Amino acid sequence: MTAALLVIDVQQGLDEPVWGQRNNPAAETNIARLLAAWRDRTLPVIHVRHCSVEPASPLRPELPGNAYKAEAQPLPGEIEFTKTVNSAFIGTGLEDHLRSHQITALVVVGLTTDHCVSTSVRMAANLGFEVTLVADATATFERQGHDGSHYSAETMHNINLASLSGEFCAVRSTHQVLDALAAFSAP
Repeated sequence: MTAALLVIDVQQGLDEPVWGQRNNPAAETNIARLLAAWRDRTLPVIHVRHCSVEPASPLRPELPGNAYKAEAQPLPGEIEFTKTVNSAFIGTGLEDHLRSHQITALVVVGLTTDHCVSTSVRMAANLGFEVTLVADATATFERQGHDGSHYSAETMHNINLASLSGEFCAVRSTHQVLDALAAFSAP
């Protein structure tokens, strides 16, 4: 089985204070560890960048926040897709690329757990891909509910992992994925 590492929206604009408090400050470090392991084994790495069309978004293509964070810079030859919505599959060639390269499994990391990561994981599973979501290589922000209730970033993160686990993906830690990496074959 060939598993691609799918790195979603690890962009500088998500460091802006406008998003509020974030959980898992080690997410980018874990993403870098996974990237190094995939690259060492010449396994496929796919990057997704959010190019917002929202006027106030720091992720707009013309703004510095659209750039990848240092830990997740694509290397020459690594595939990149850009998107304007939450799903990495809508308006991109991601599904076609995966199918044409016989990639049947995805290991997903990135930002944010409850938006683009969750949407992409759900869609990947619905399209028939085997998905692993790396819990400590993703993160999100605090939220205010429709009724004014406050939800911490850690609560948002954990609820989304619980919602995805078993139904749409296997949820694993970076350590678990690295330990199992020998089972993945190079293309």
